[in-house]
Amino acid sequence: MTIDDDIAFLERVPMLQRLGTSALRIIAIGAESYSVEAEQVLFAAGAGADCAYVVQHGSFALRPDSPNEPEAVAEAGALLGETALLIEAPRRETATARVDSIVLRVSRAMFQKMLKTNPEAAQQLRDVYASRSDRLTRDLQRVRDMLARGTGPQ
Repeated sequence: MTIDDDIAFLERVPMLQRLGTSALRIIAIGAESYSVEAEQVLFAAGAGADCAYVVQHGSFALRPDSPNEPEAVAEAGALLGETALLIEAPRRETATARVDSIVLRVSRAMFQKMLKTNPEAAQQLRDVYASRSDRLTRDLQRVRDMLARGTGPQ
């Protein structure tokens, strides 16, 4: 793939698409492509995380560290471990390739350097997280209101 192909692909990743072309160009240039064989573990729950991965081809089973949470599937275009782009924290799930797959590895150091040199991208990212926080707050308020009324979530 060319850099322009990688940029076009990254523009389809929901969390990254709002960062803008110049920011995505930096990410595309700095990202590393890896092949992952079927059933190979990309990362394990509890491991340190210094990067995120964008699934280019294939899919991954995401098994949470908590046995009470359901397993999920990440397909092409999914961003795995996005929290690692911003803070140092252990992985919360194990990602295992379901089929032969290709991922782009985006390091935290490179991502944060991109944010420092692209204030517009940093503002867009802040807006994404603020919107998520607002939605979560509204959802929690609805649950609290239902519990106060003695009704359960619908």
